[in-house]
Amino acid sequence: MSDLFERAELGRDAPRPLADRLRPTTLAEVVGQEHLVGPGGILTRLIASGSLGSLIFWGPPGTGKTTVARLLARETSLHFEQISAIFSGVAELRKVFDAARARRMAGQGTLLFVDEIHRFNRAQLDAFLPVMEDGTVTLIGATTENPSFELNAALLSRARVLVFRRLDDAAIAKLLARAESVTGRQLPLDEEARASLVRMADGDGRAALTLAEEVWRSATHGEIFGAKELQEIVQRRAPIYDKGQEGHYNLISALHKTIRGSDPDAALYYLARMLDAGEDRLFIARRLVRAAVEDIGLADPQALVIANAAKHAFDFLGSPEGELALAEATVYLATAPKSNAIYTAFKAATRTAKEAGSVMPPPTILNAPTKLMKSLGYGESYRYDHDEPDAFSGQDYWPRSLEPQVFYDPPDRGYERDIRRRLEWWARLRAERRGGT
Repeated sequence: MSDLFERAELGRDAPRPLADRLRPTTLAEVVGQEHLVGPGGILTRLIASGSLGSLIFWGPPGTGKTTVARLLARETSLHFEQISAIFSGVAELRKVFDAARARRMAGQGTLLFVDEIHRFNRAQLDAFLPVMEDGTVTLIGATTENPSFELNAALLSRARVLVFRRLDDAAIAKLLARAESVTGRQLPLDEEARASLVRMADGDGRAALTLAEEVWRSATHGEIFGAKELQEIVQRRAPIYDKGQEGHYNLISALHKTIRGSDPDAALYYLARMLDAGEDRLFIARRLVRAAVEDIGLADPQALVIANAAKHAFDFLGSPEGELALAEATVYLATAPKSNAIYTAFKAATRTAKEAGSVMPPPTILNAPTKLMKSLGYGESYRYDHDEPDAFSGQDYWPRSLEPQVFYDPPDRGYERDIRRRLEWWARLRAERRGGT
């Protein structure tokens, strides 16, 4: 028993993490979310109106979602109740709702904060609907995932989604300055190292303060760390990146769009971000192949060859050597002439094929392996192009029920400039030879 008492006393005196000690006590102290809690912010207006309504807080970790929920309960005189979707089930929800109903009968409202709300399944999310509608609770759900994909429509129709932004460098710097003020100590970092620490935080305020604590623990009296020493001390914080969730799709989309936009430096940056976070290298290689056929096409036929070669080179070399092949392909694709003519032509042809149904090609270009097929005109009057002048007959290859159409319209760029001239030449020959028959 004395051991238990002793441990309890030790726990009571245990030092609190810096992030907890610096937790804002007013909305005005929240940094990086001025669009929500600033003088003209959405939450400031809702508080002034006297009614919050149910809300979904969507944003990265360490941006203040839990803190703001606590402060809103204080500002609106609501009882604050917090649960986590990771550890809660329907039975616990019932207890929370029953307590909120009793509280309501006594004249006290409840702000129910649900952390990681996207972890609940559809049935659990549906359980919130009645208590939201009758005012038993004011729900604030926090999620790092896109609510459009992770929460059901019924819940979203009853709650307003507010976006918490990743903290910018100025907000992280402000947090570090506040930490120095509260602790009475300057961070033992030179200017370059301080800027590096801000970048390492990756927009996460809690992570920035945790890194600052590590620096203070590591420094001896009078010691000042440079960027290299800082890197060794904190062993570089792993970037926030879930390969199965939105960050995965955001970065691969950014890579594809920077290739399409012909910015090789930005493309290399996003490639490096994904490689650094442990993304599946073959997933990246597949997207490079897709970019080659979708955004470059025949403007540079080598683009597809290079992208496929990079995939095979990575298969052969593995990491990290094979990653250079992915980087080479990325730069090649970003600097290649761009054309989506094949992409749009194929979409148009597919649409027309579906609309036309199973119409037959003209009998002229069909083989006639039987007497019956010959009697039906299969292959009749077919002209073998290699026997024609310029190896071009100019025949009509379209089904009888369809007018000839143009799907492929190559731009006057890259290799497609040559293709365009060749098509124009054939069009002139076709007009001449059809006019002469």
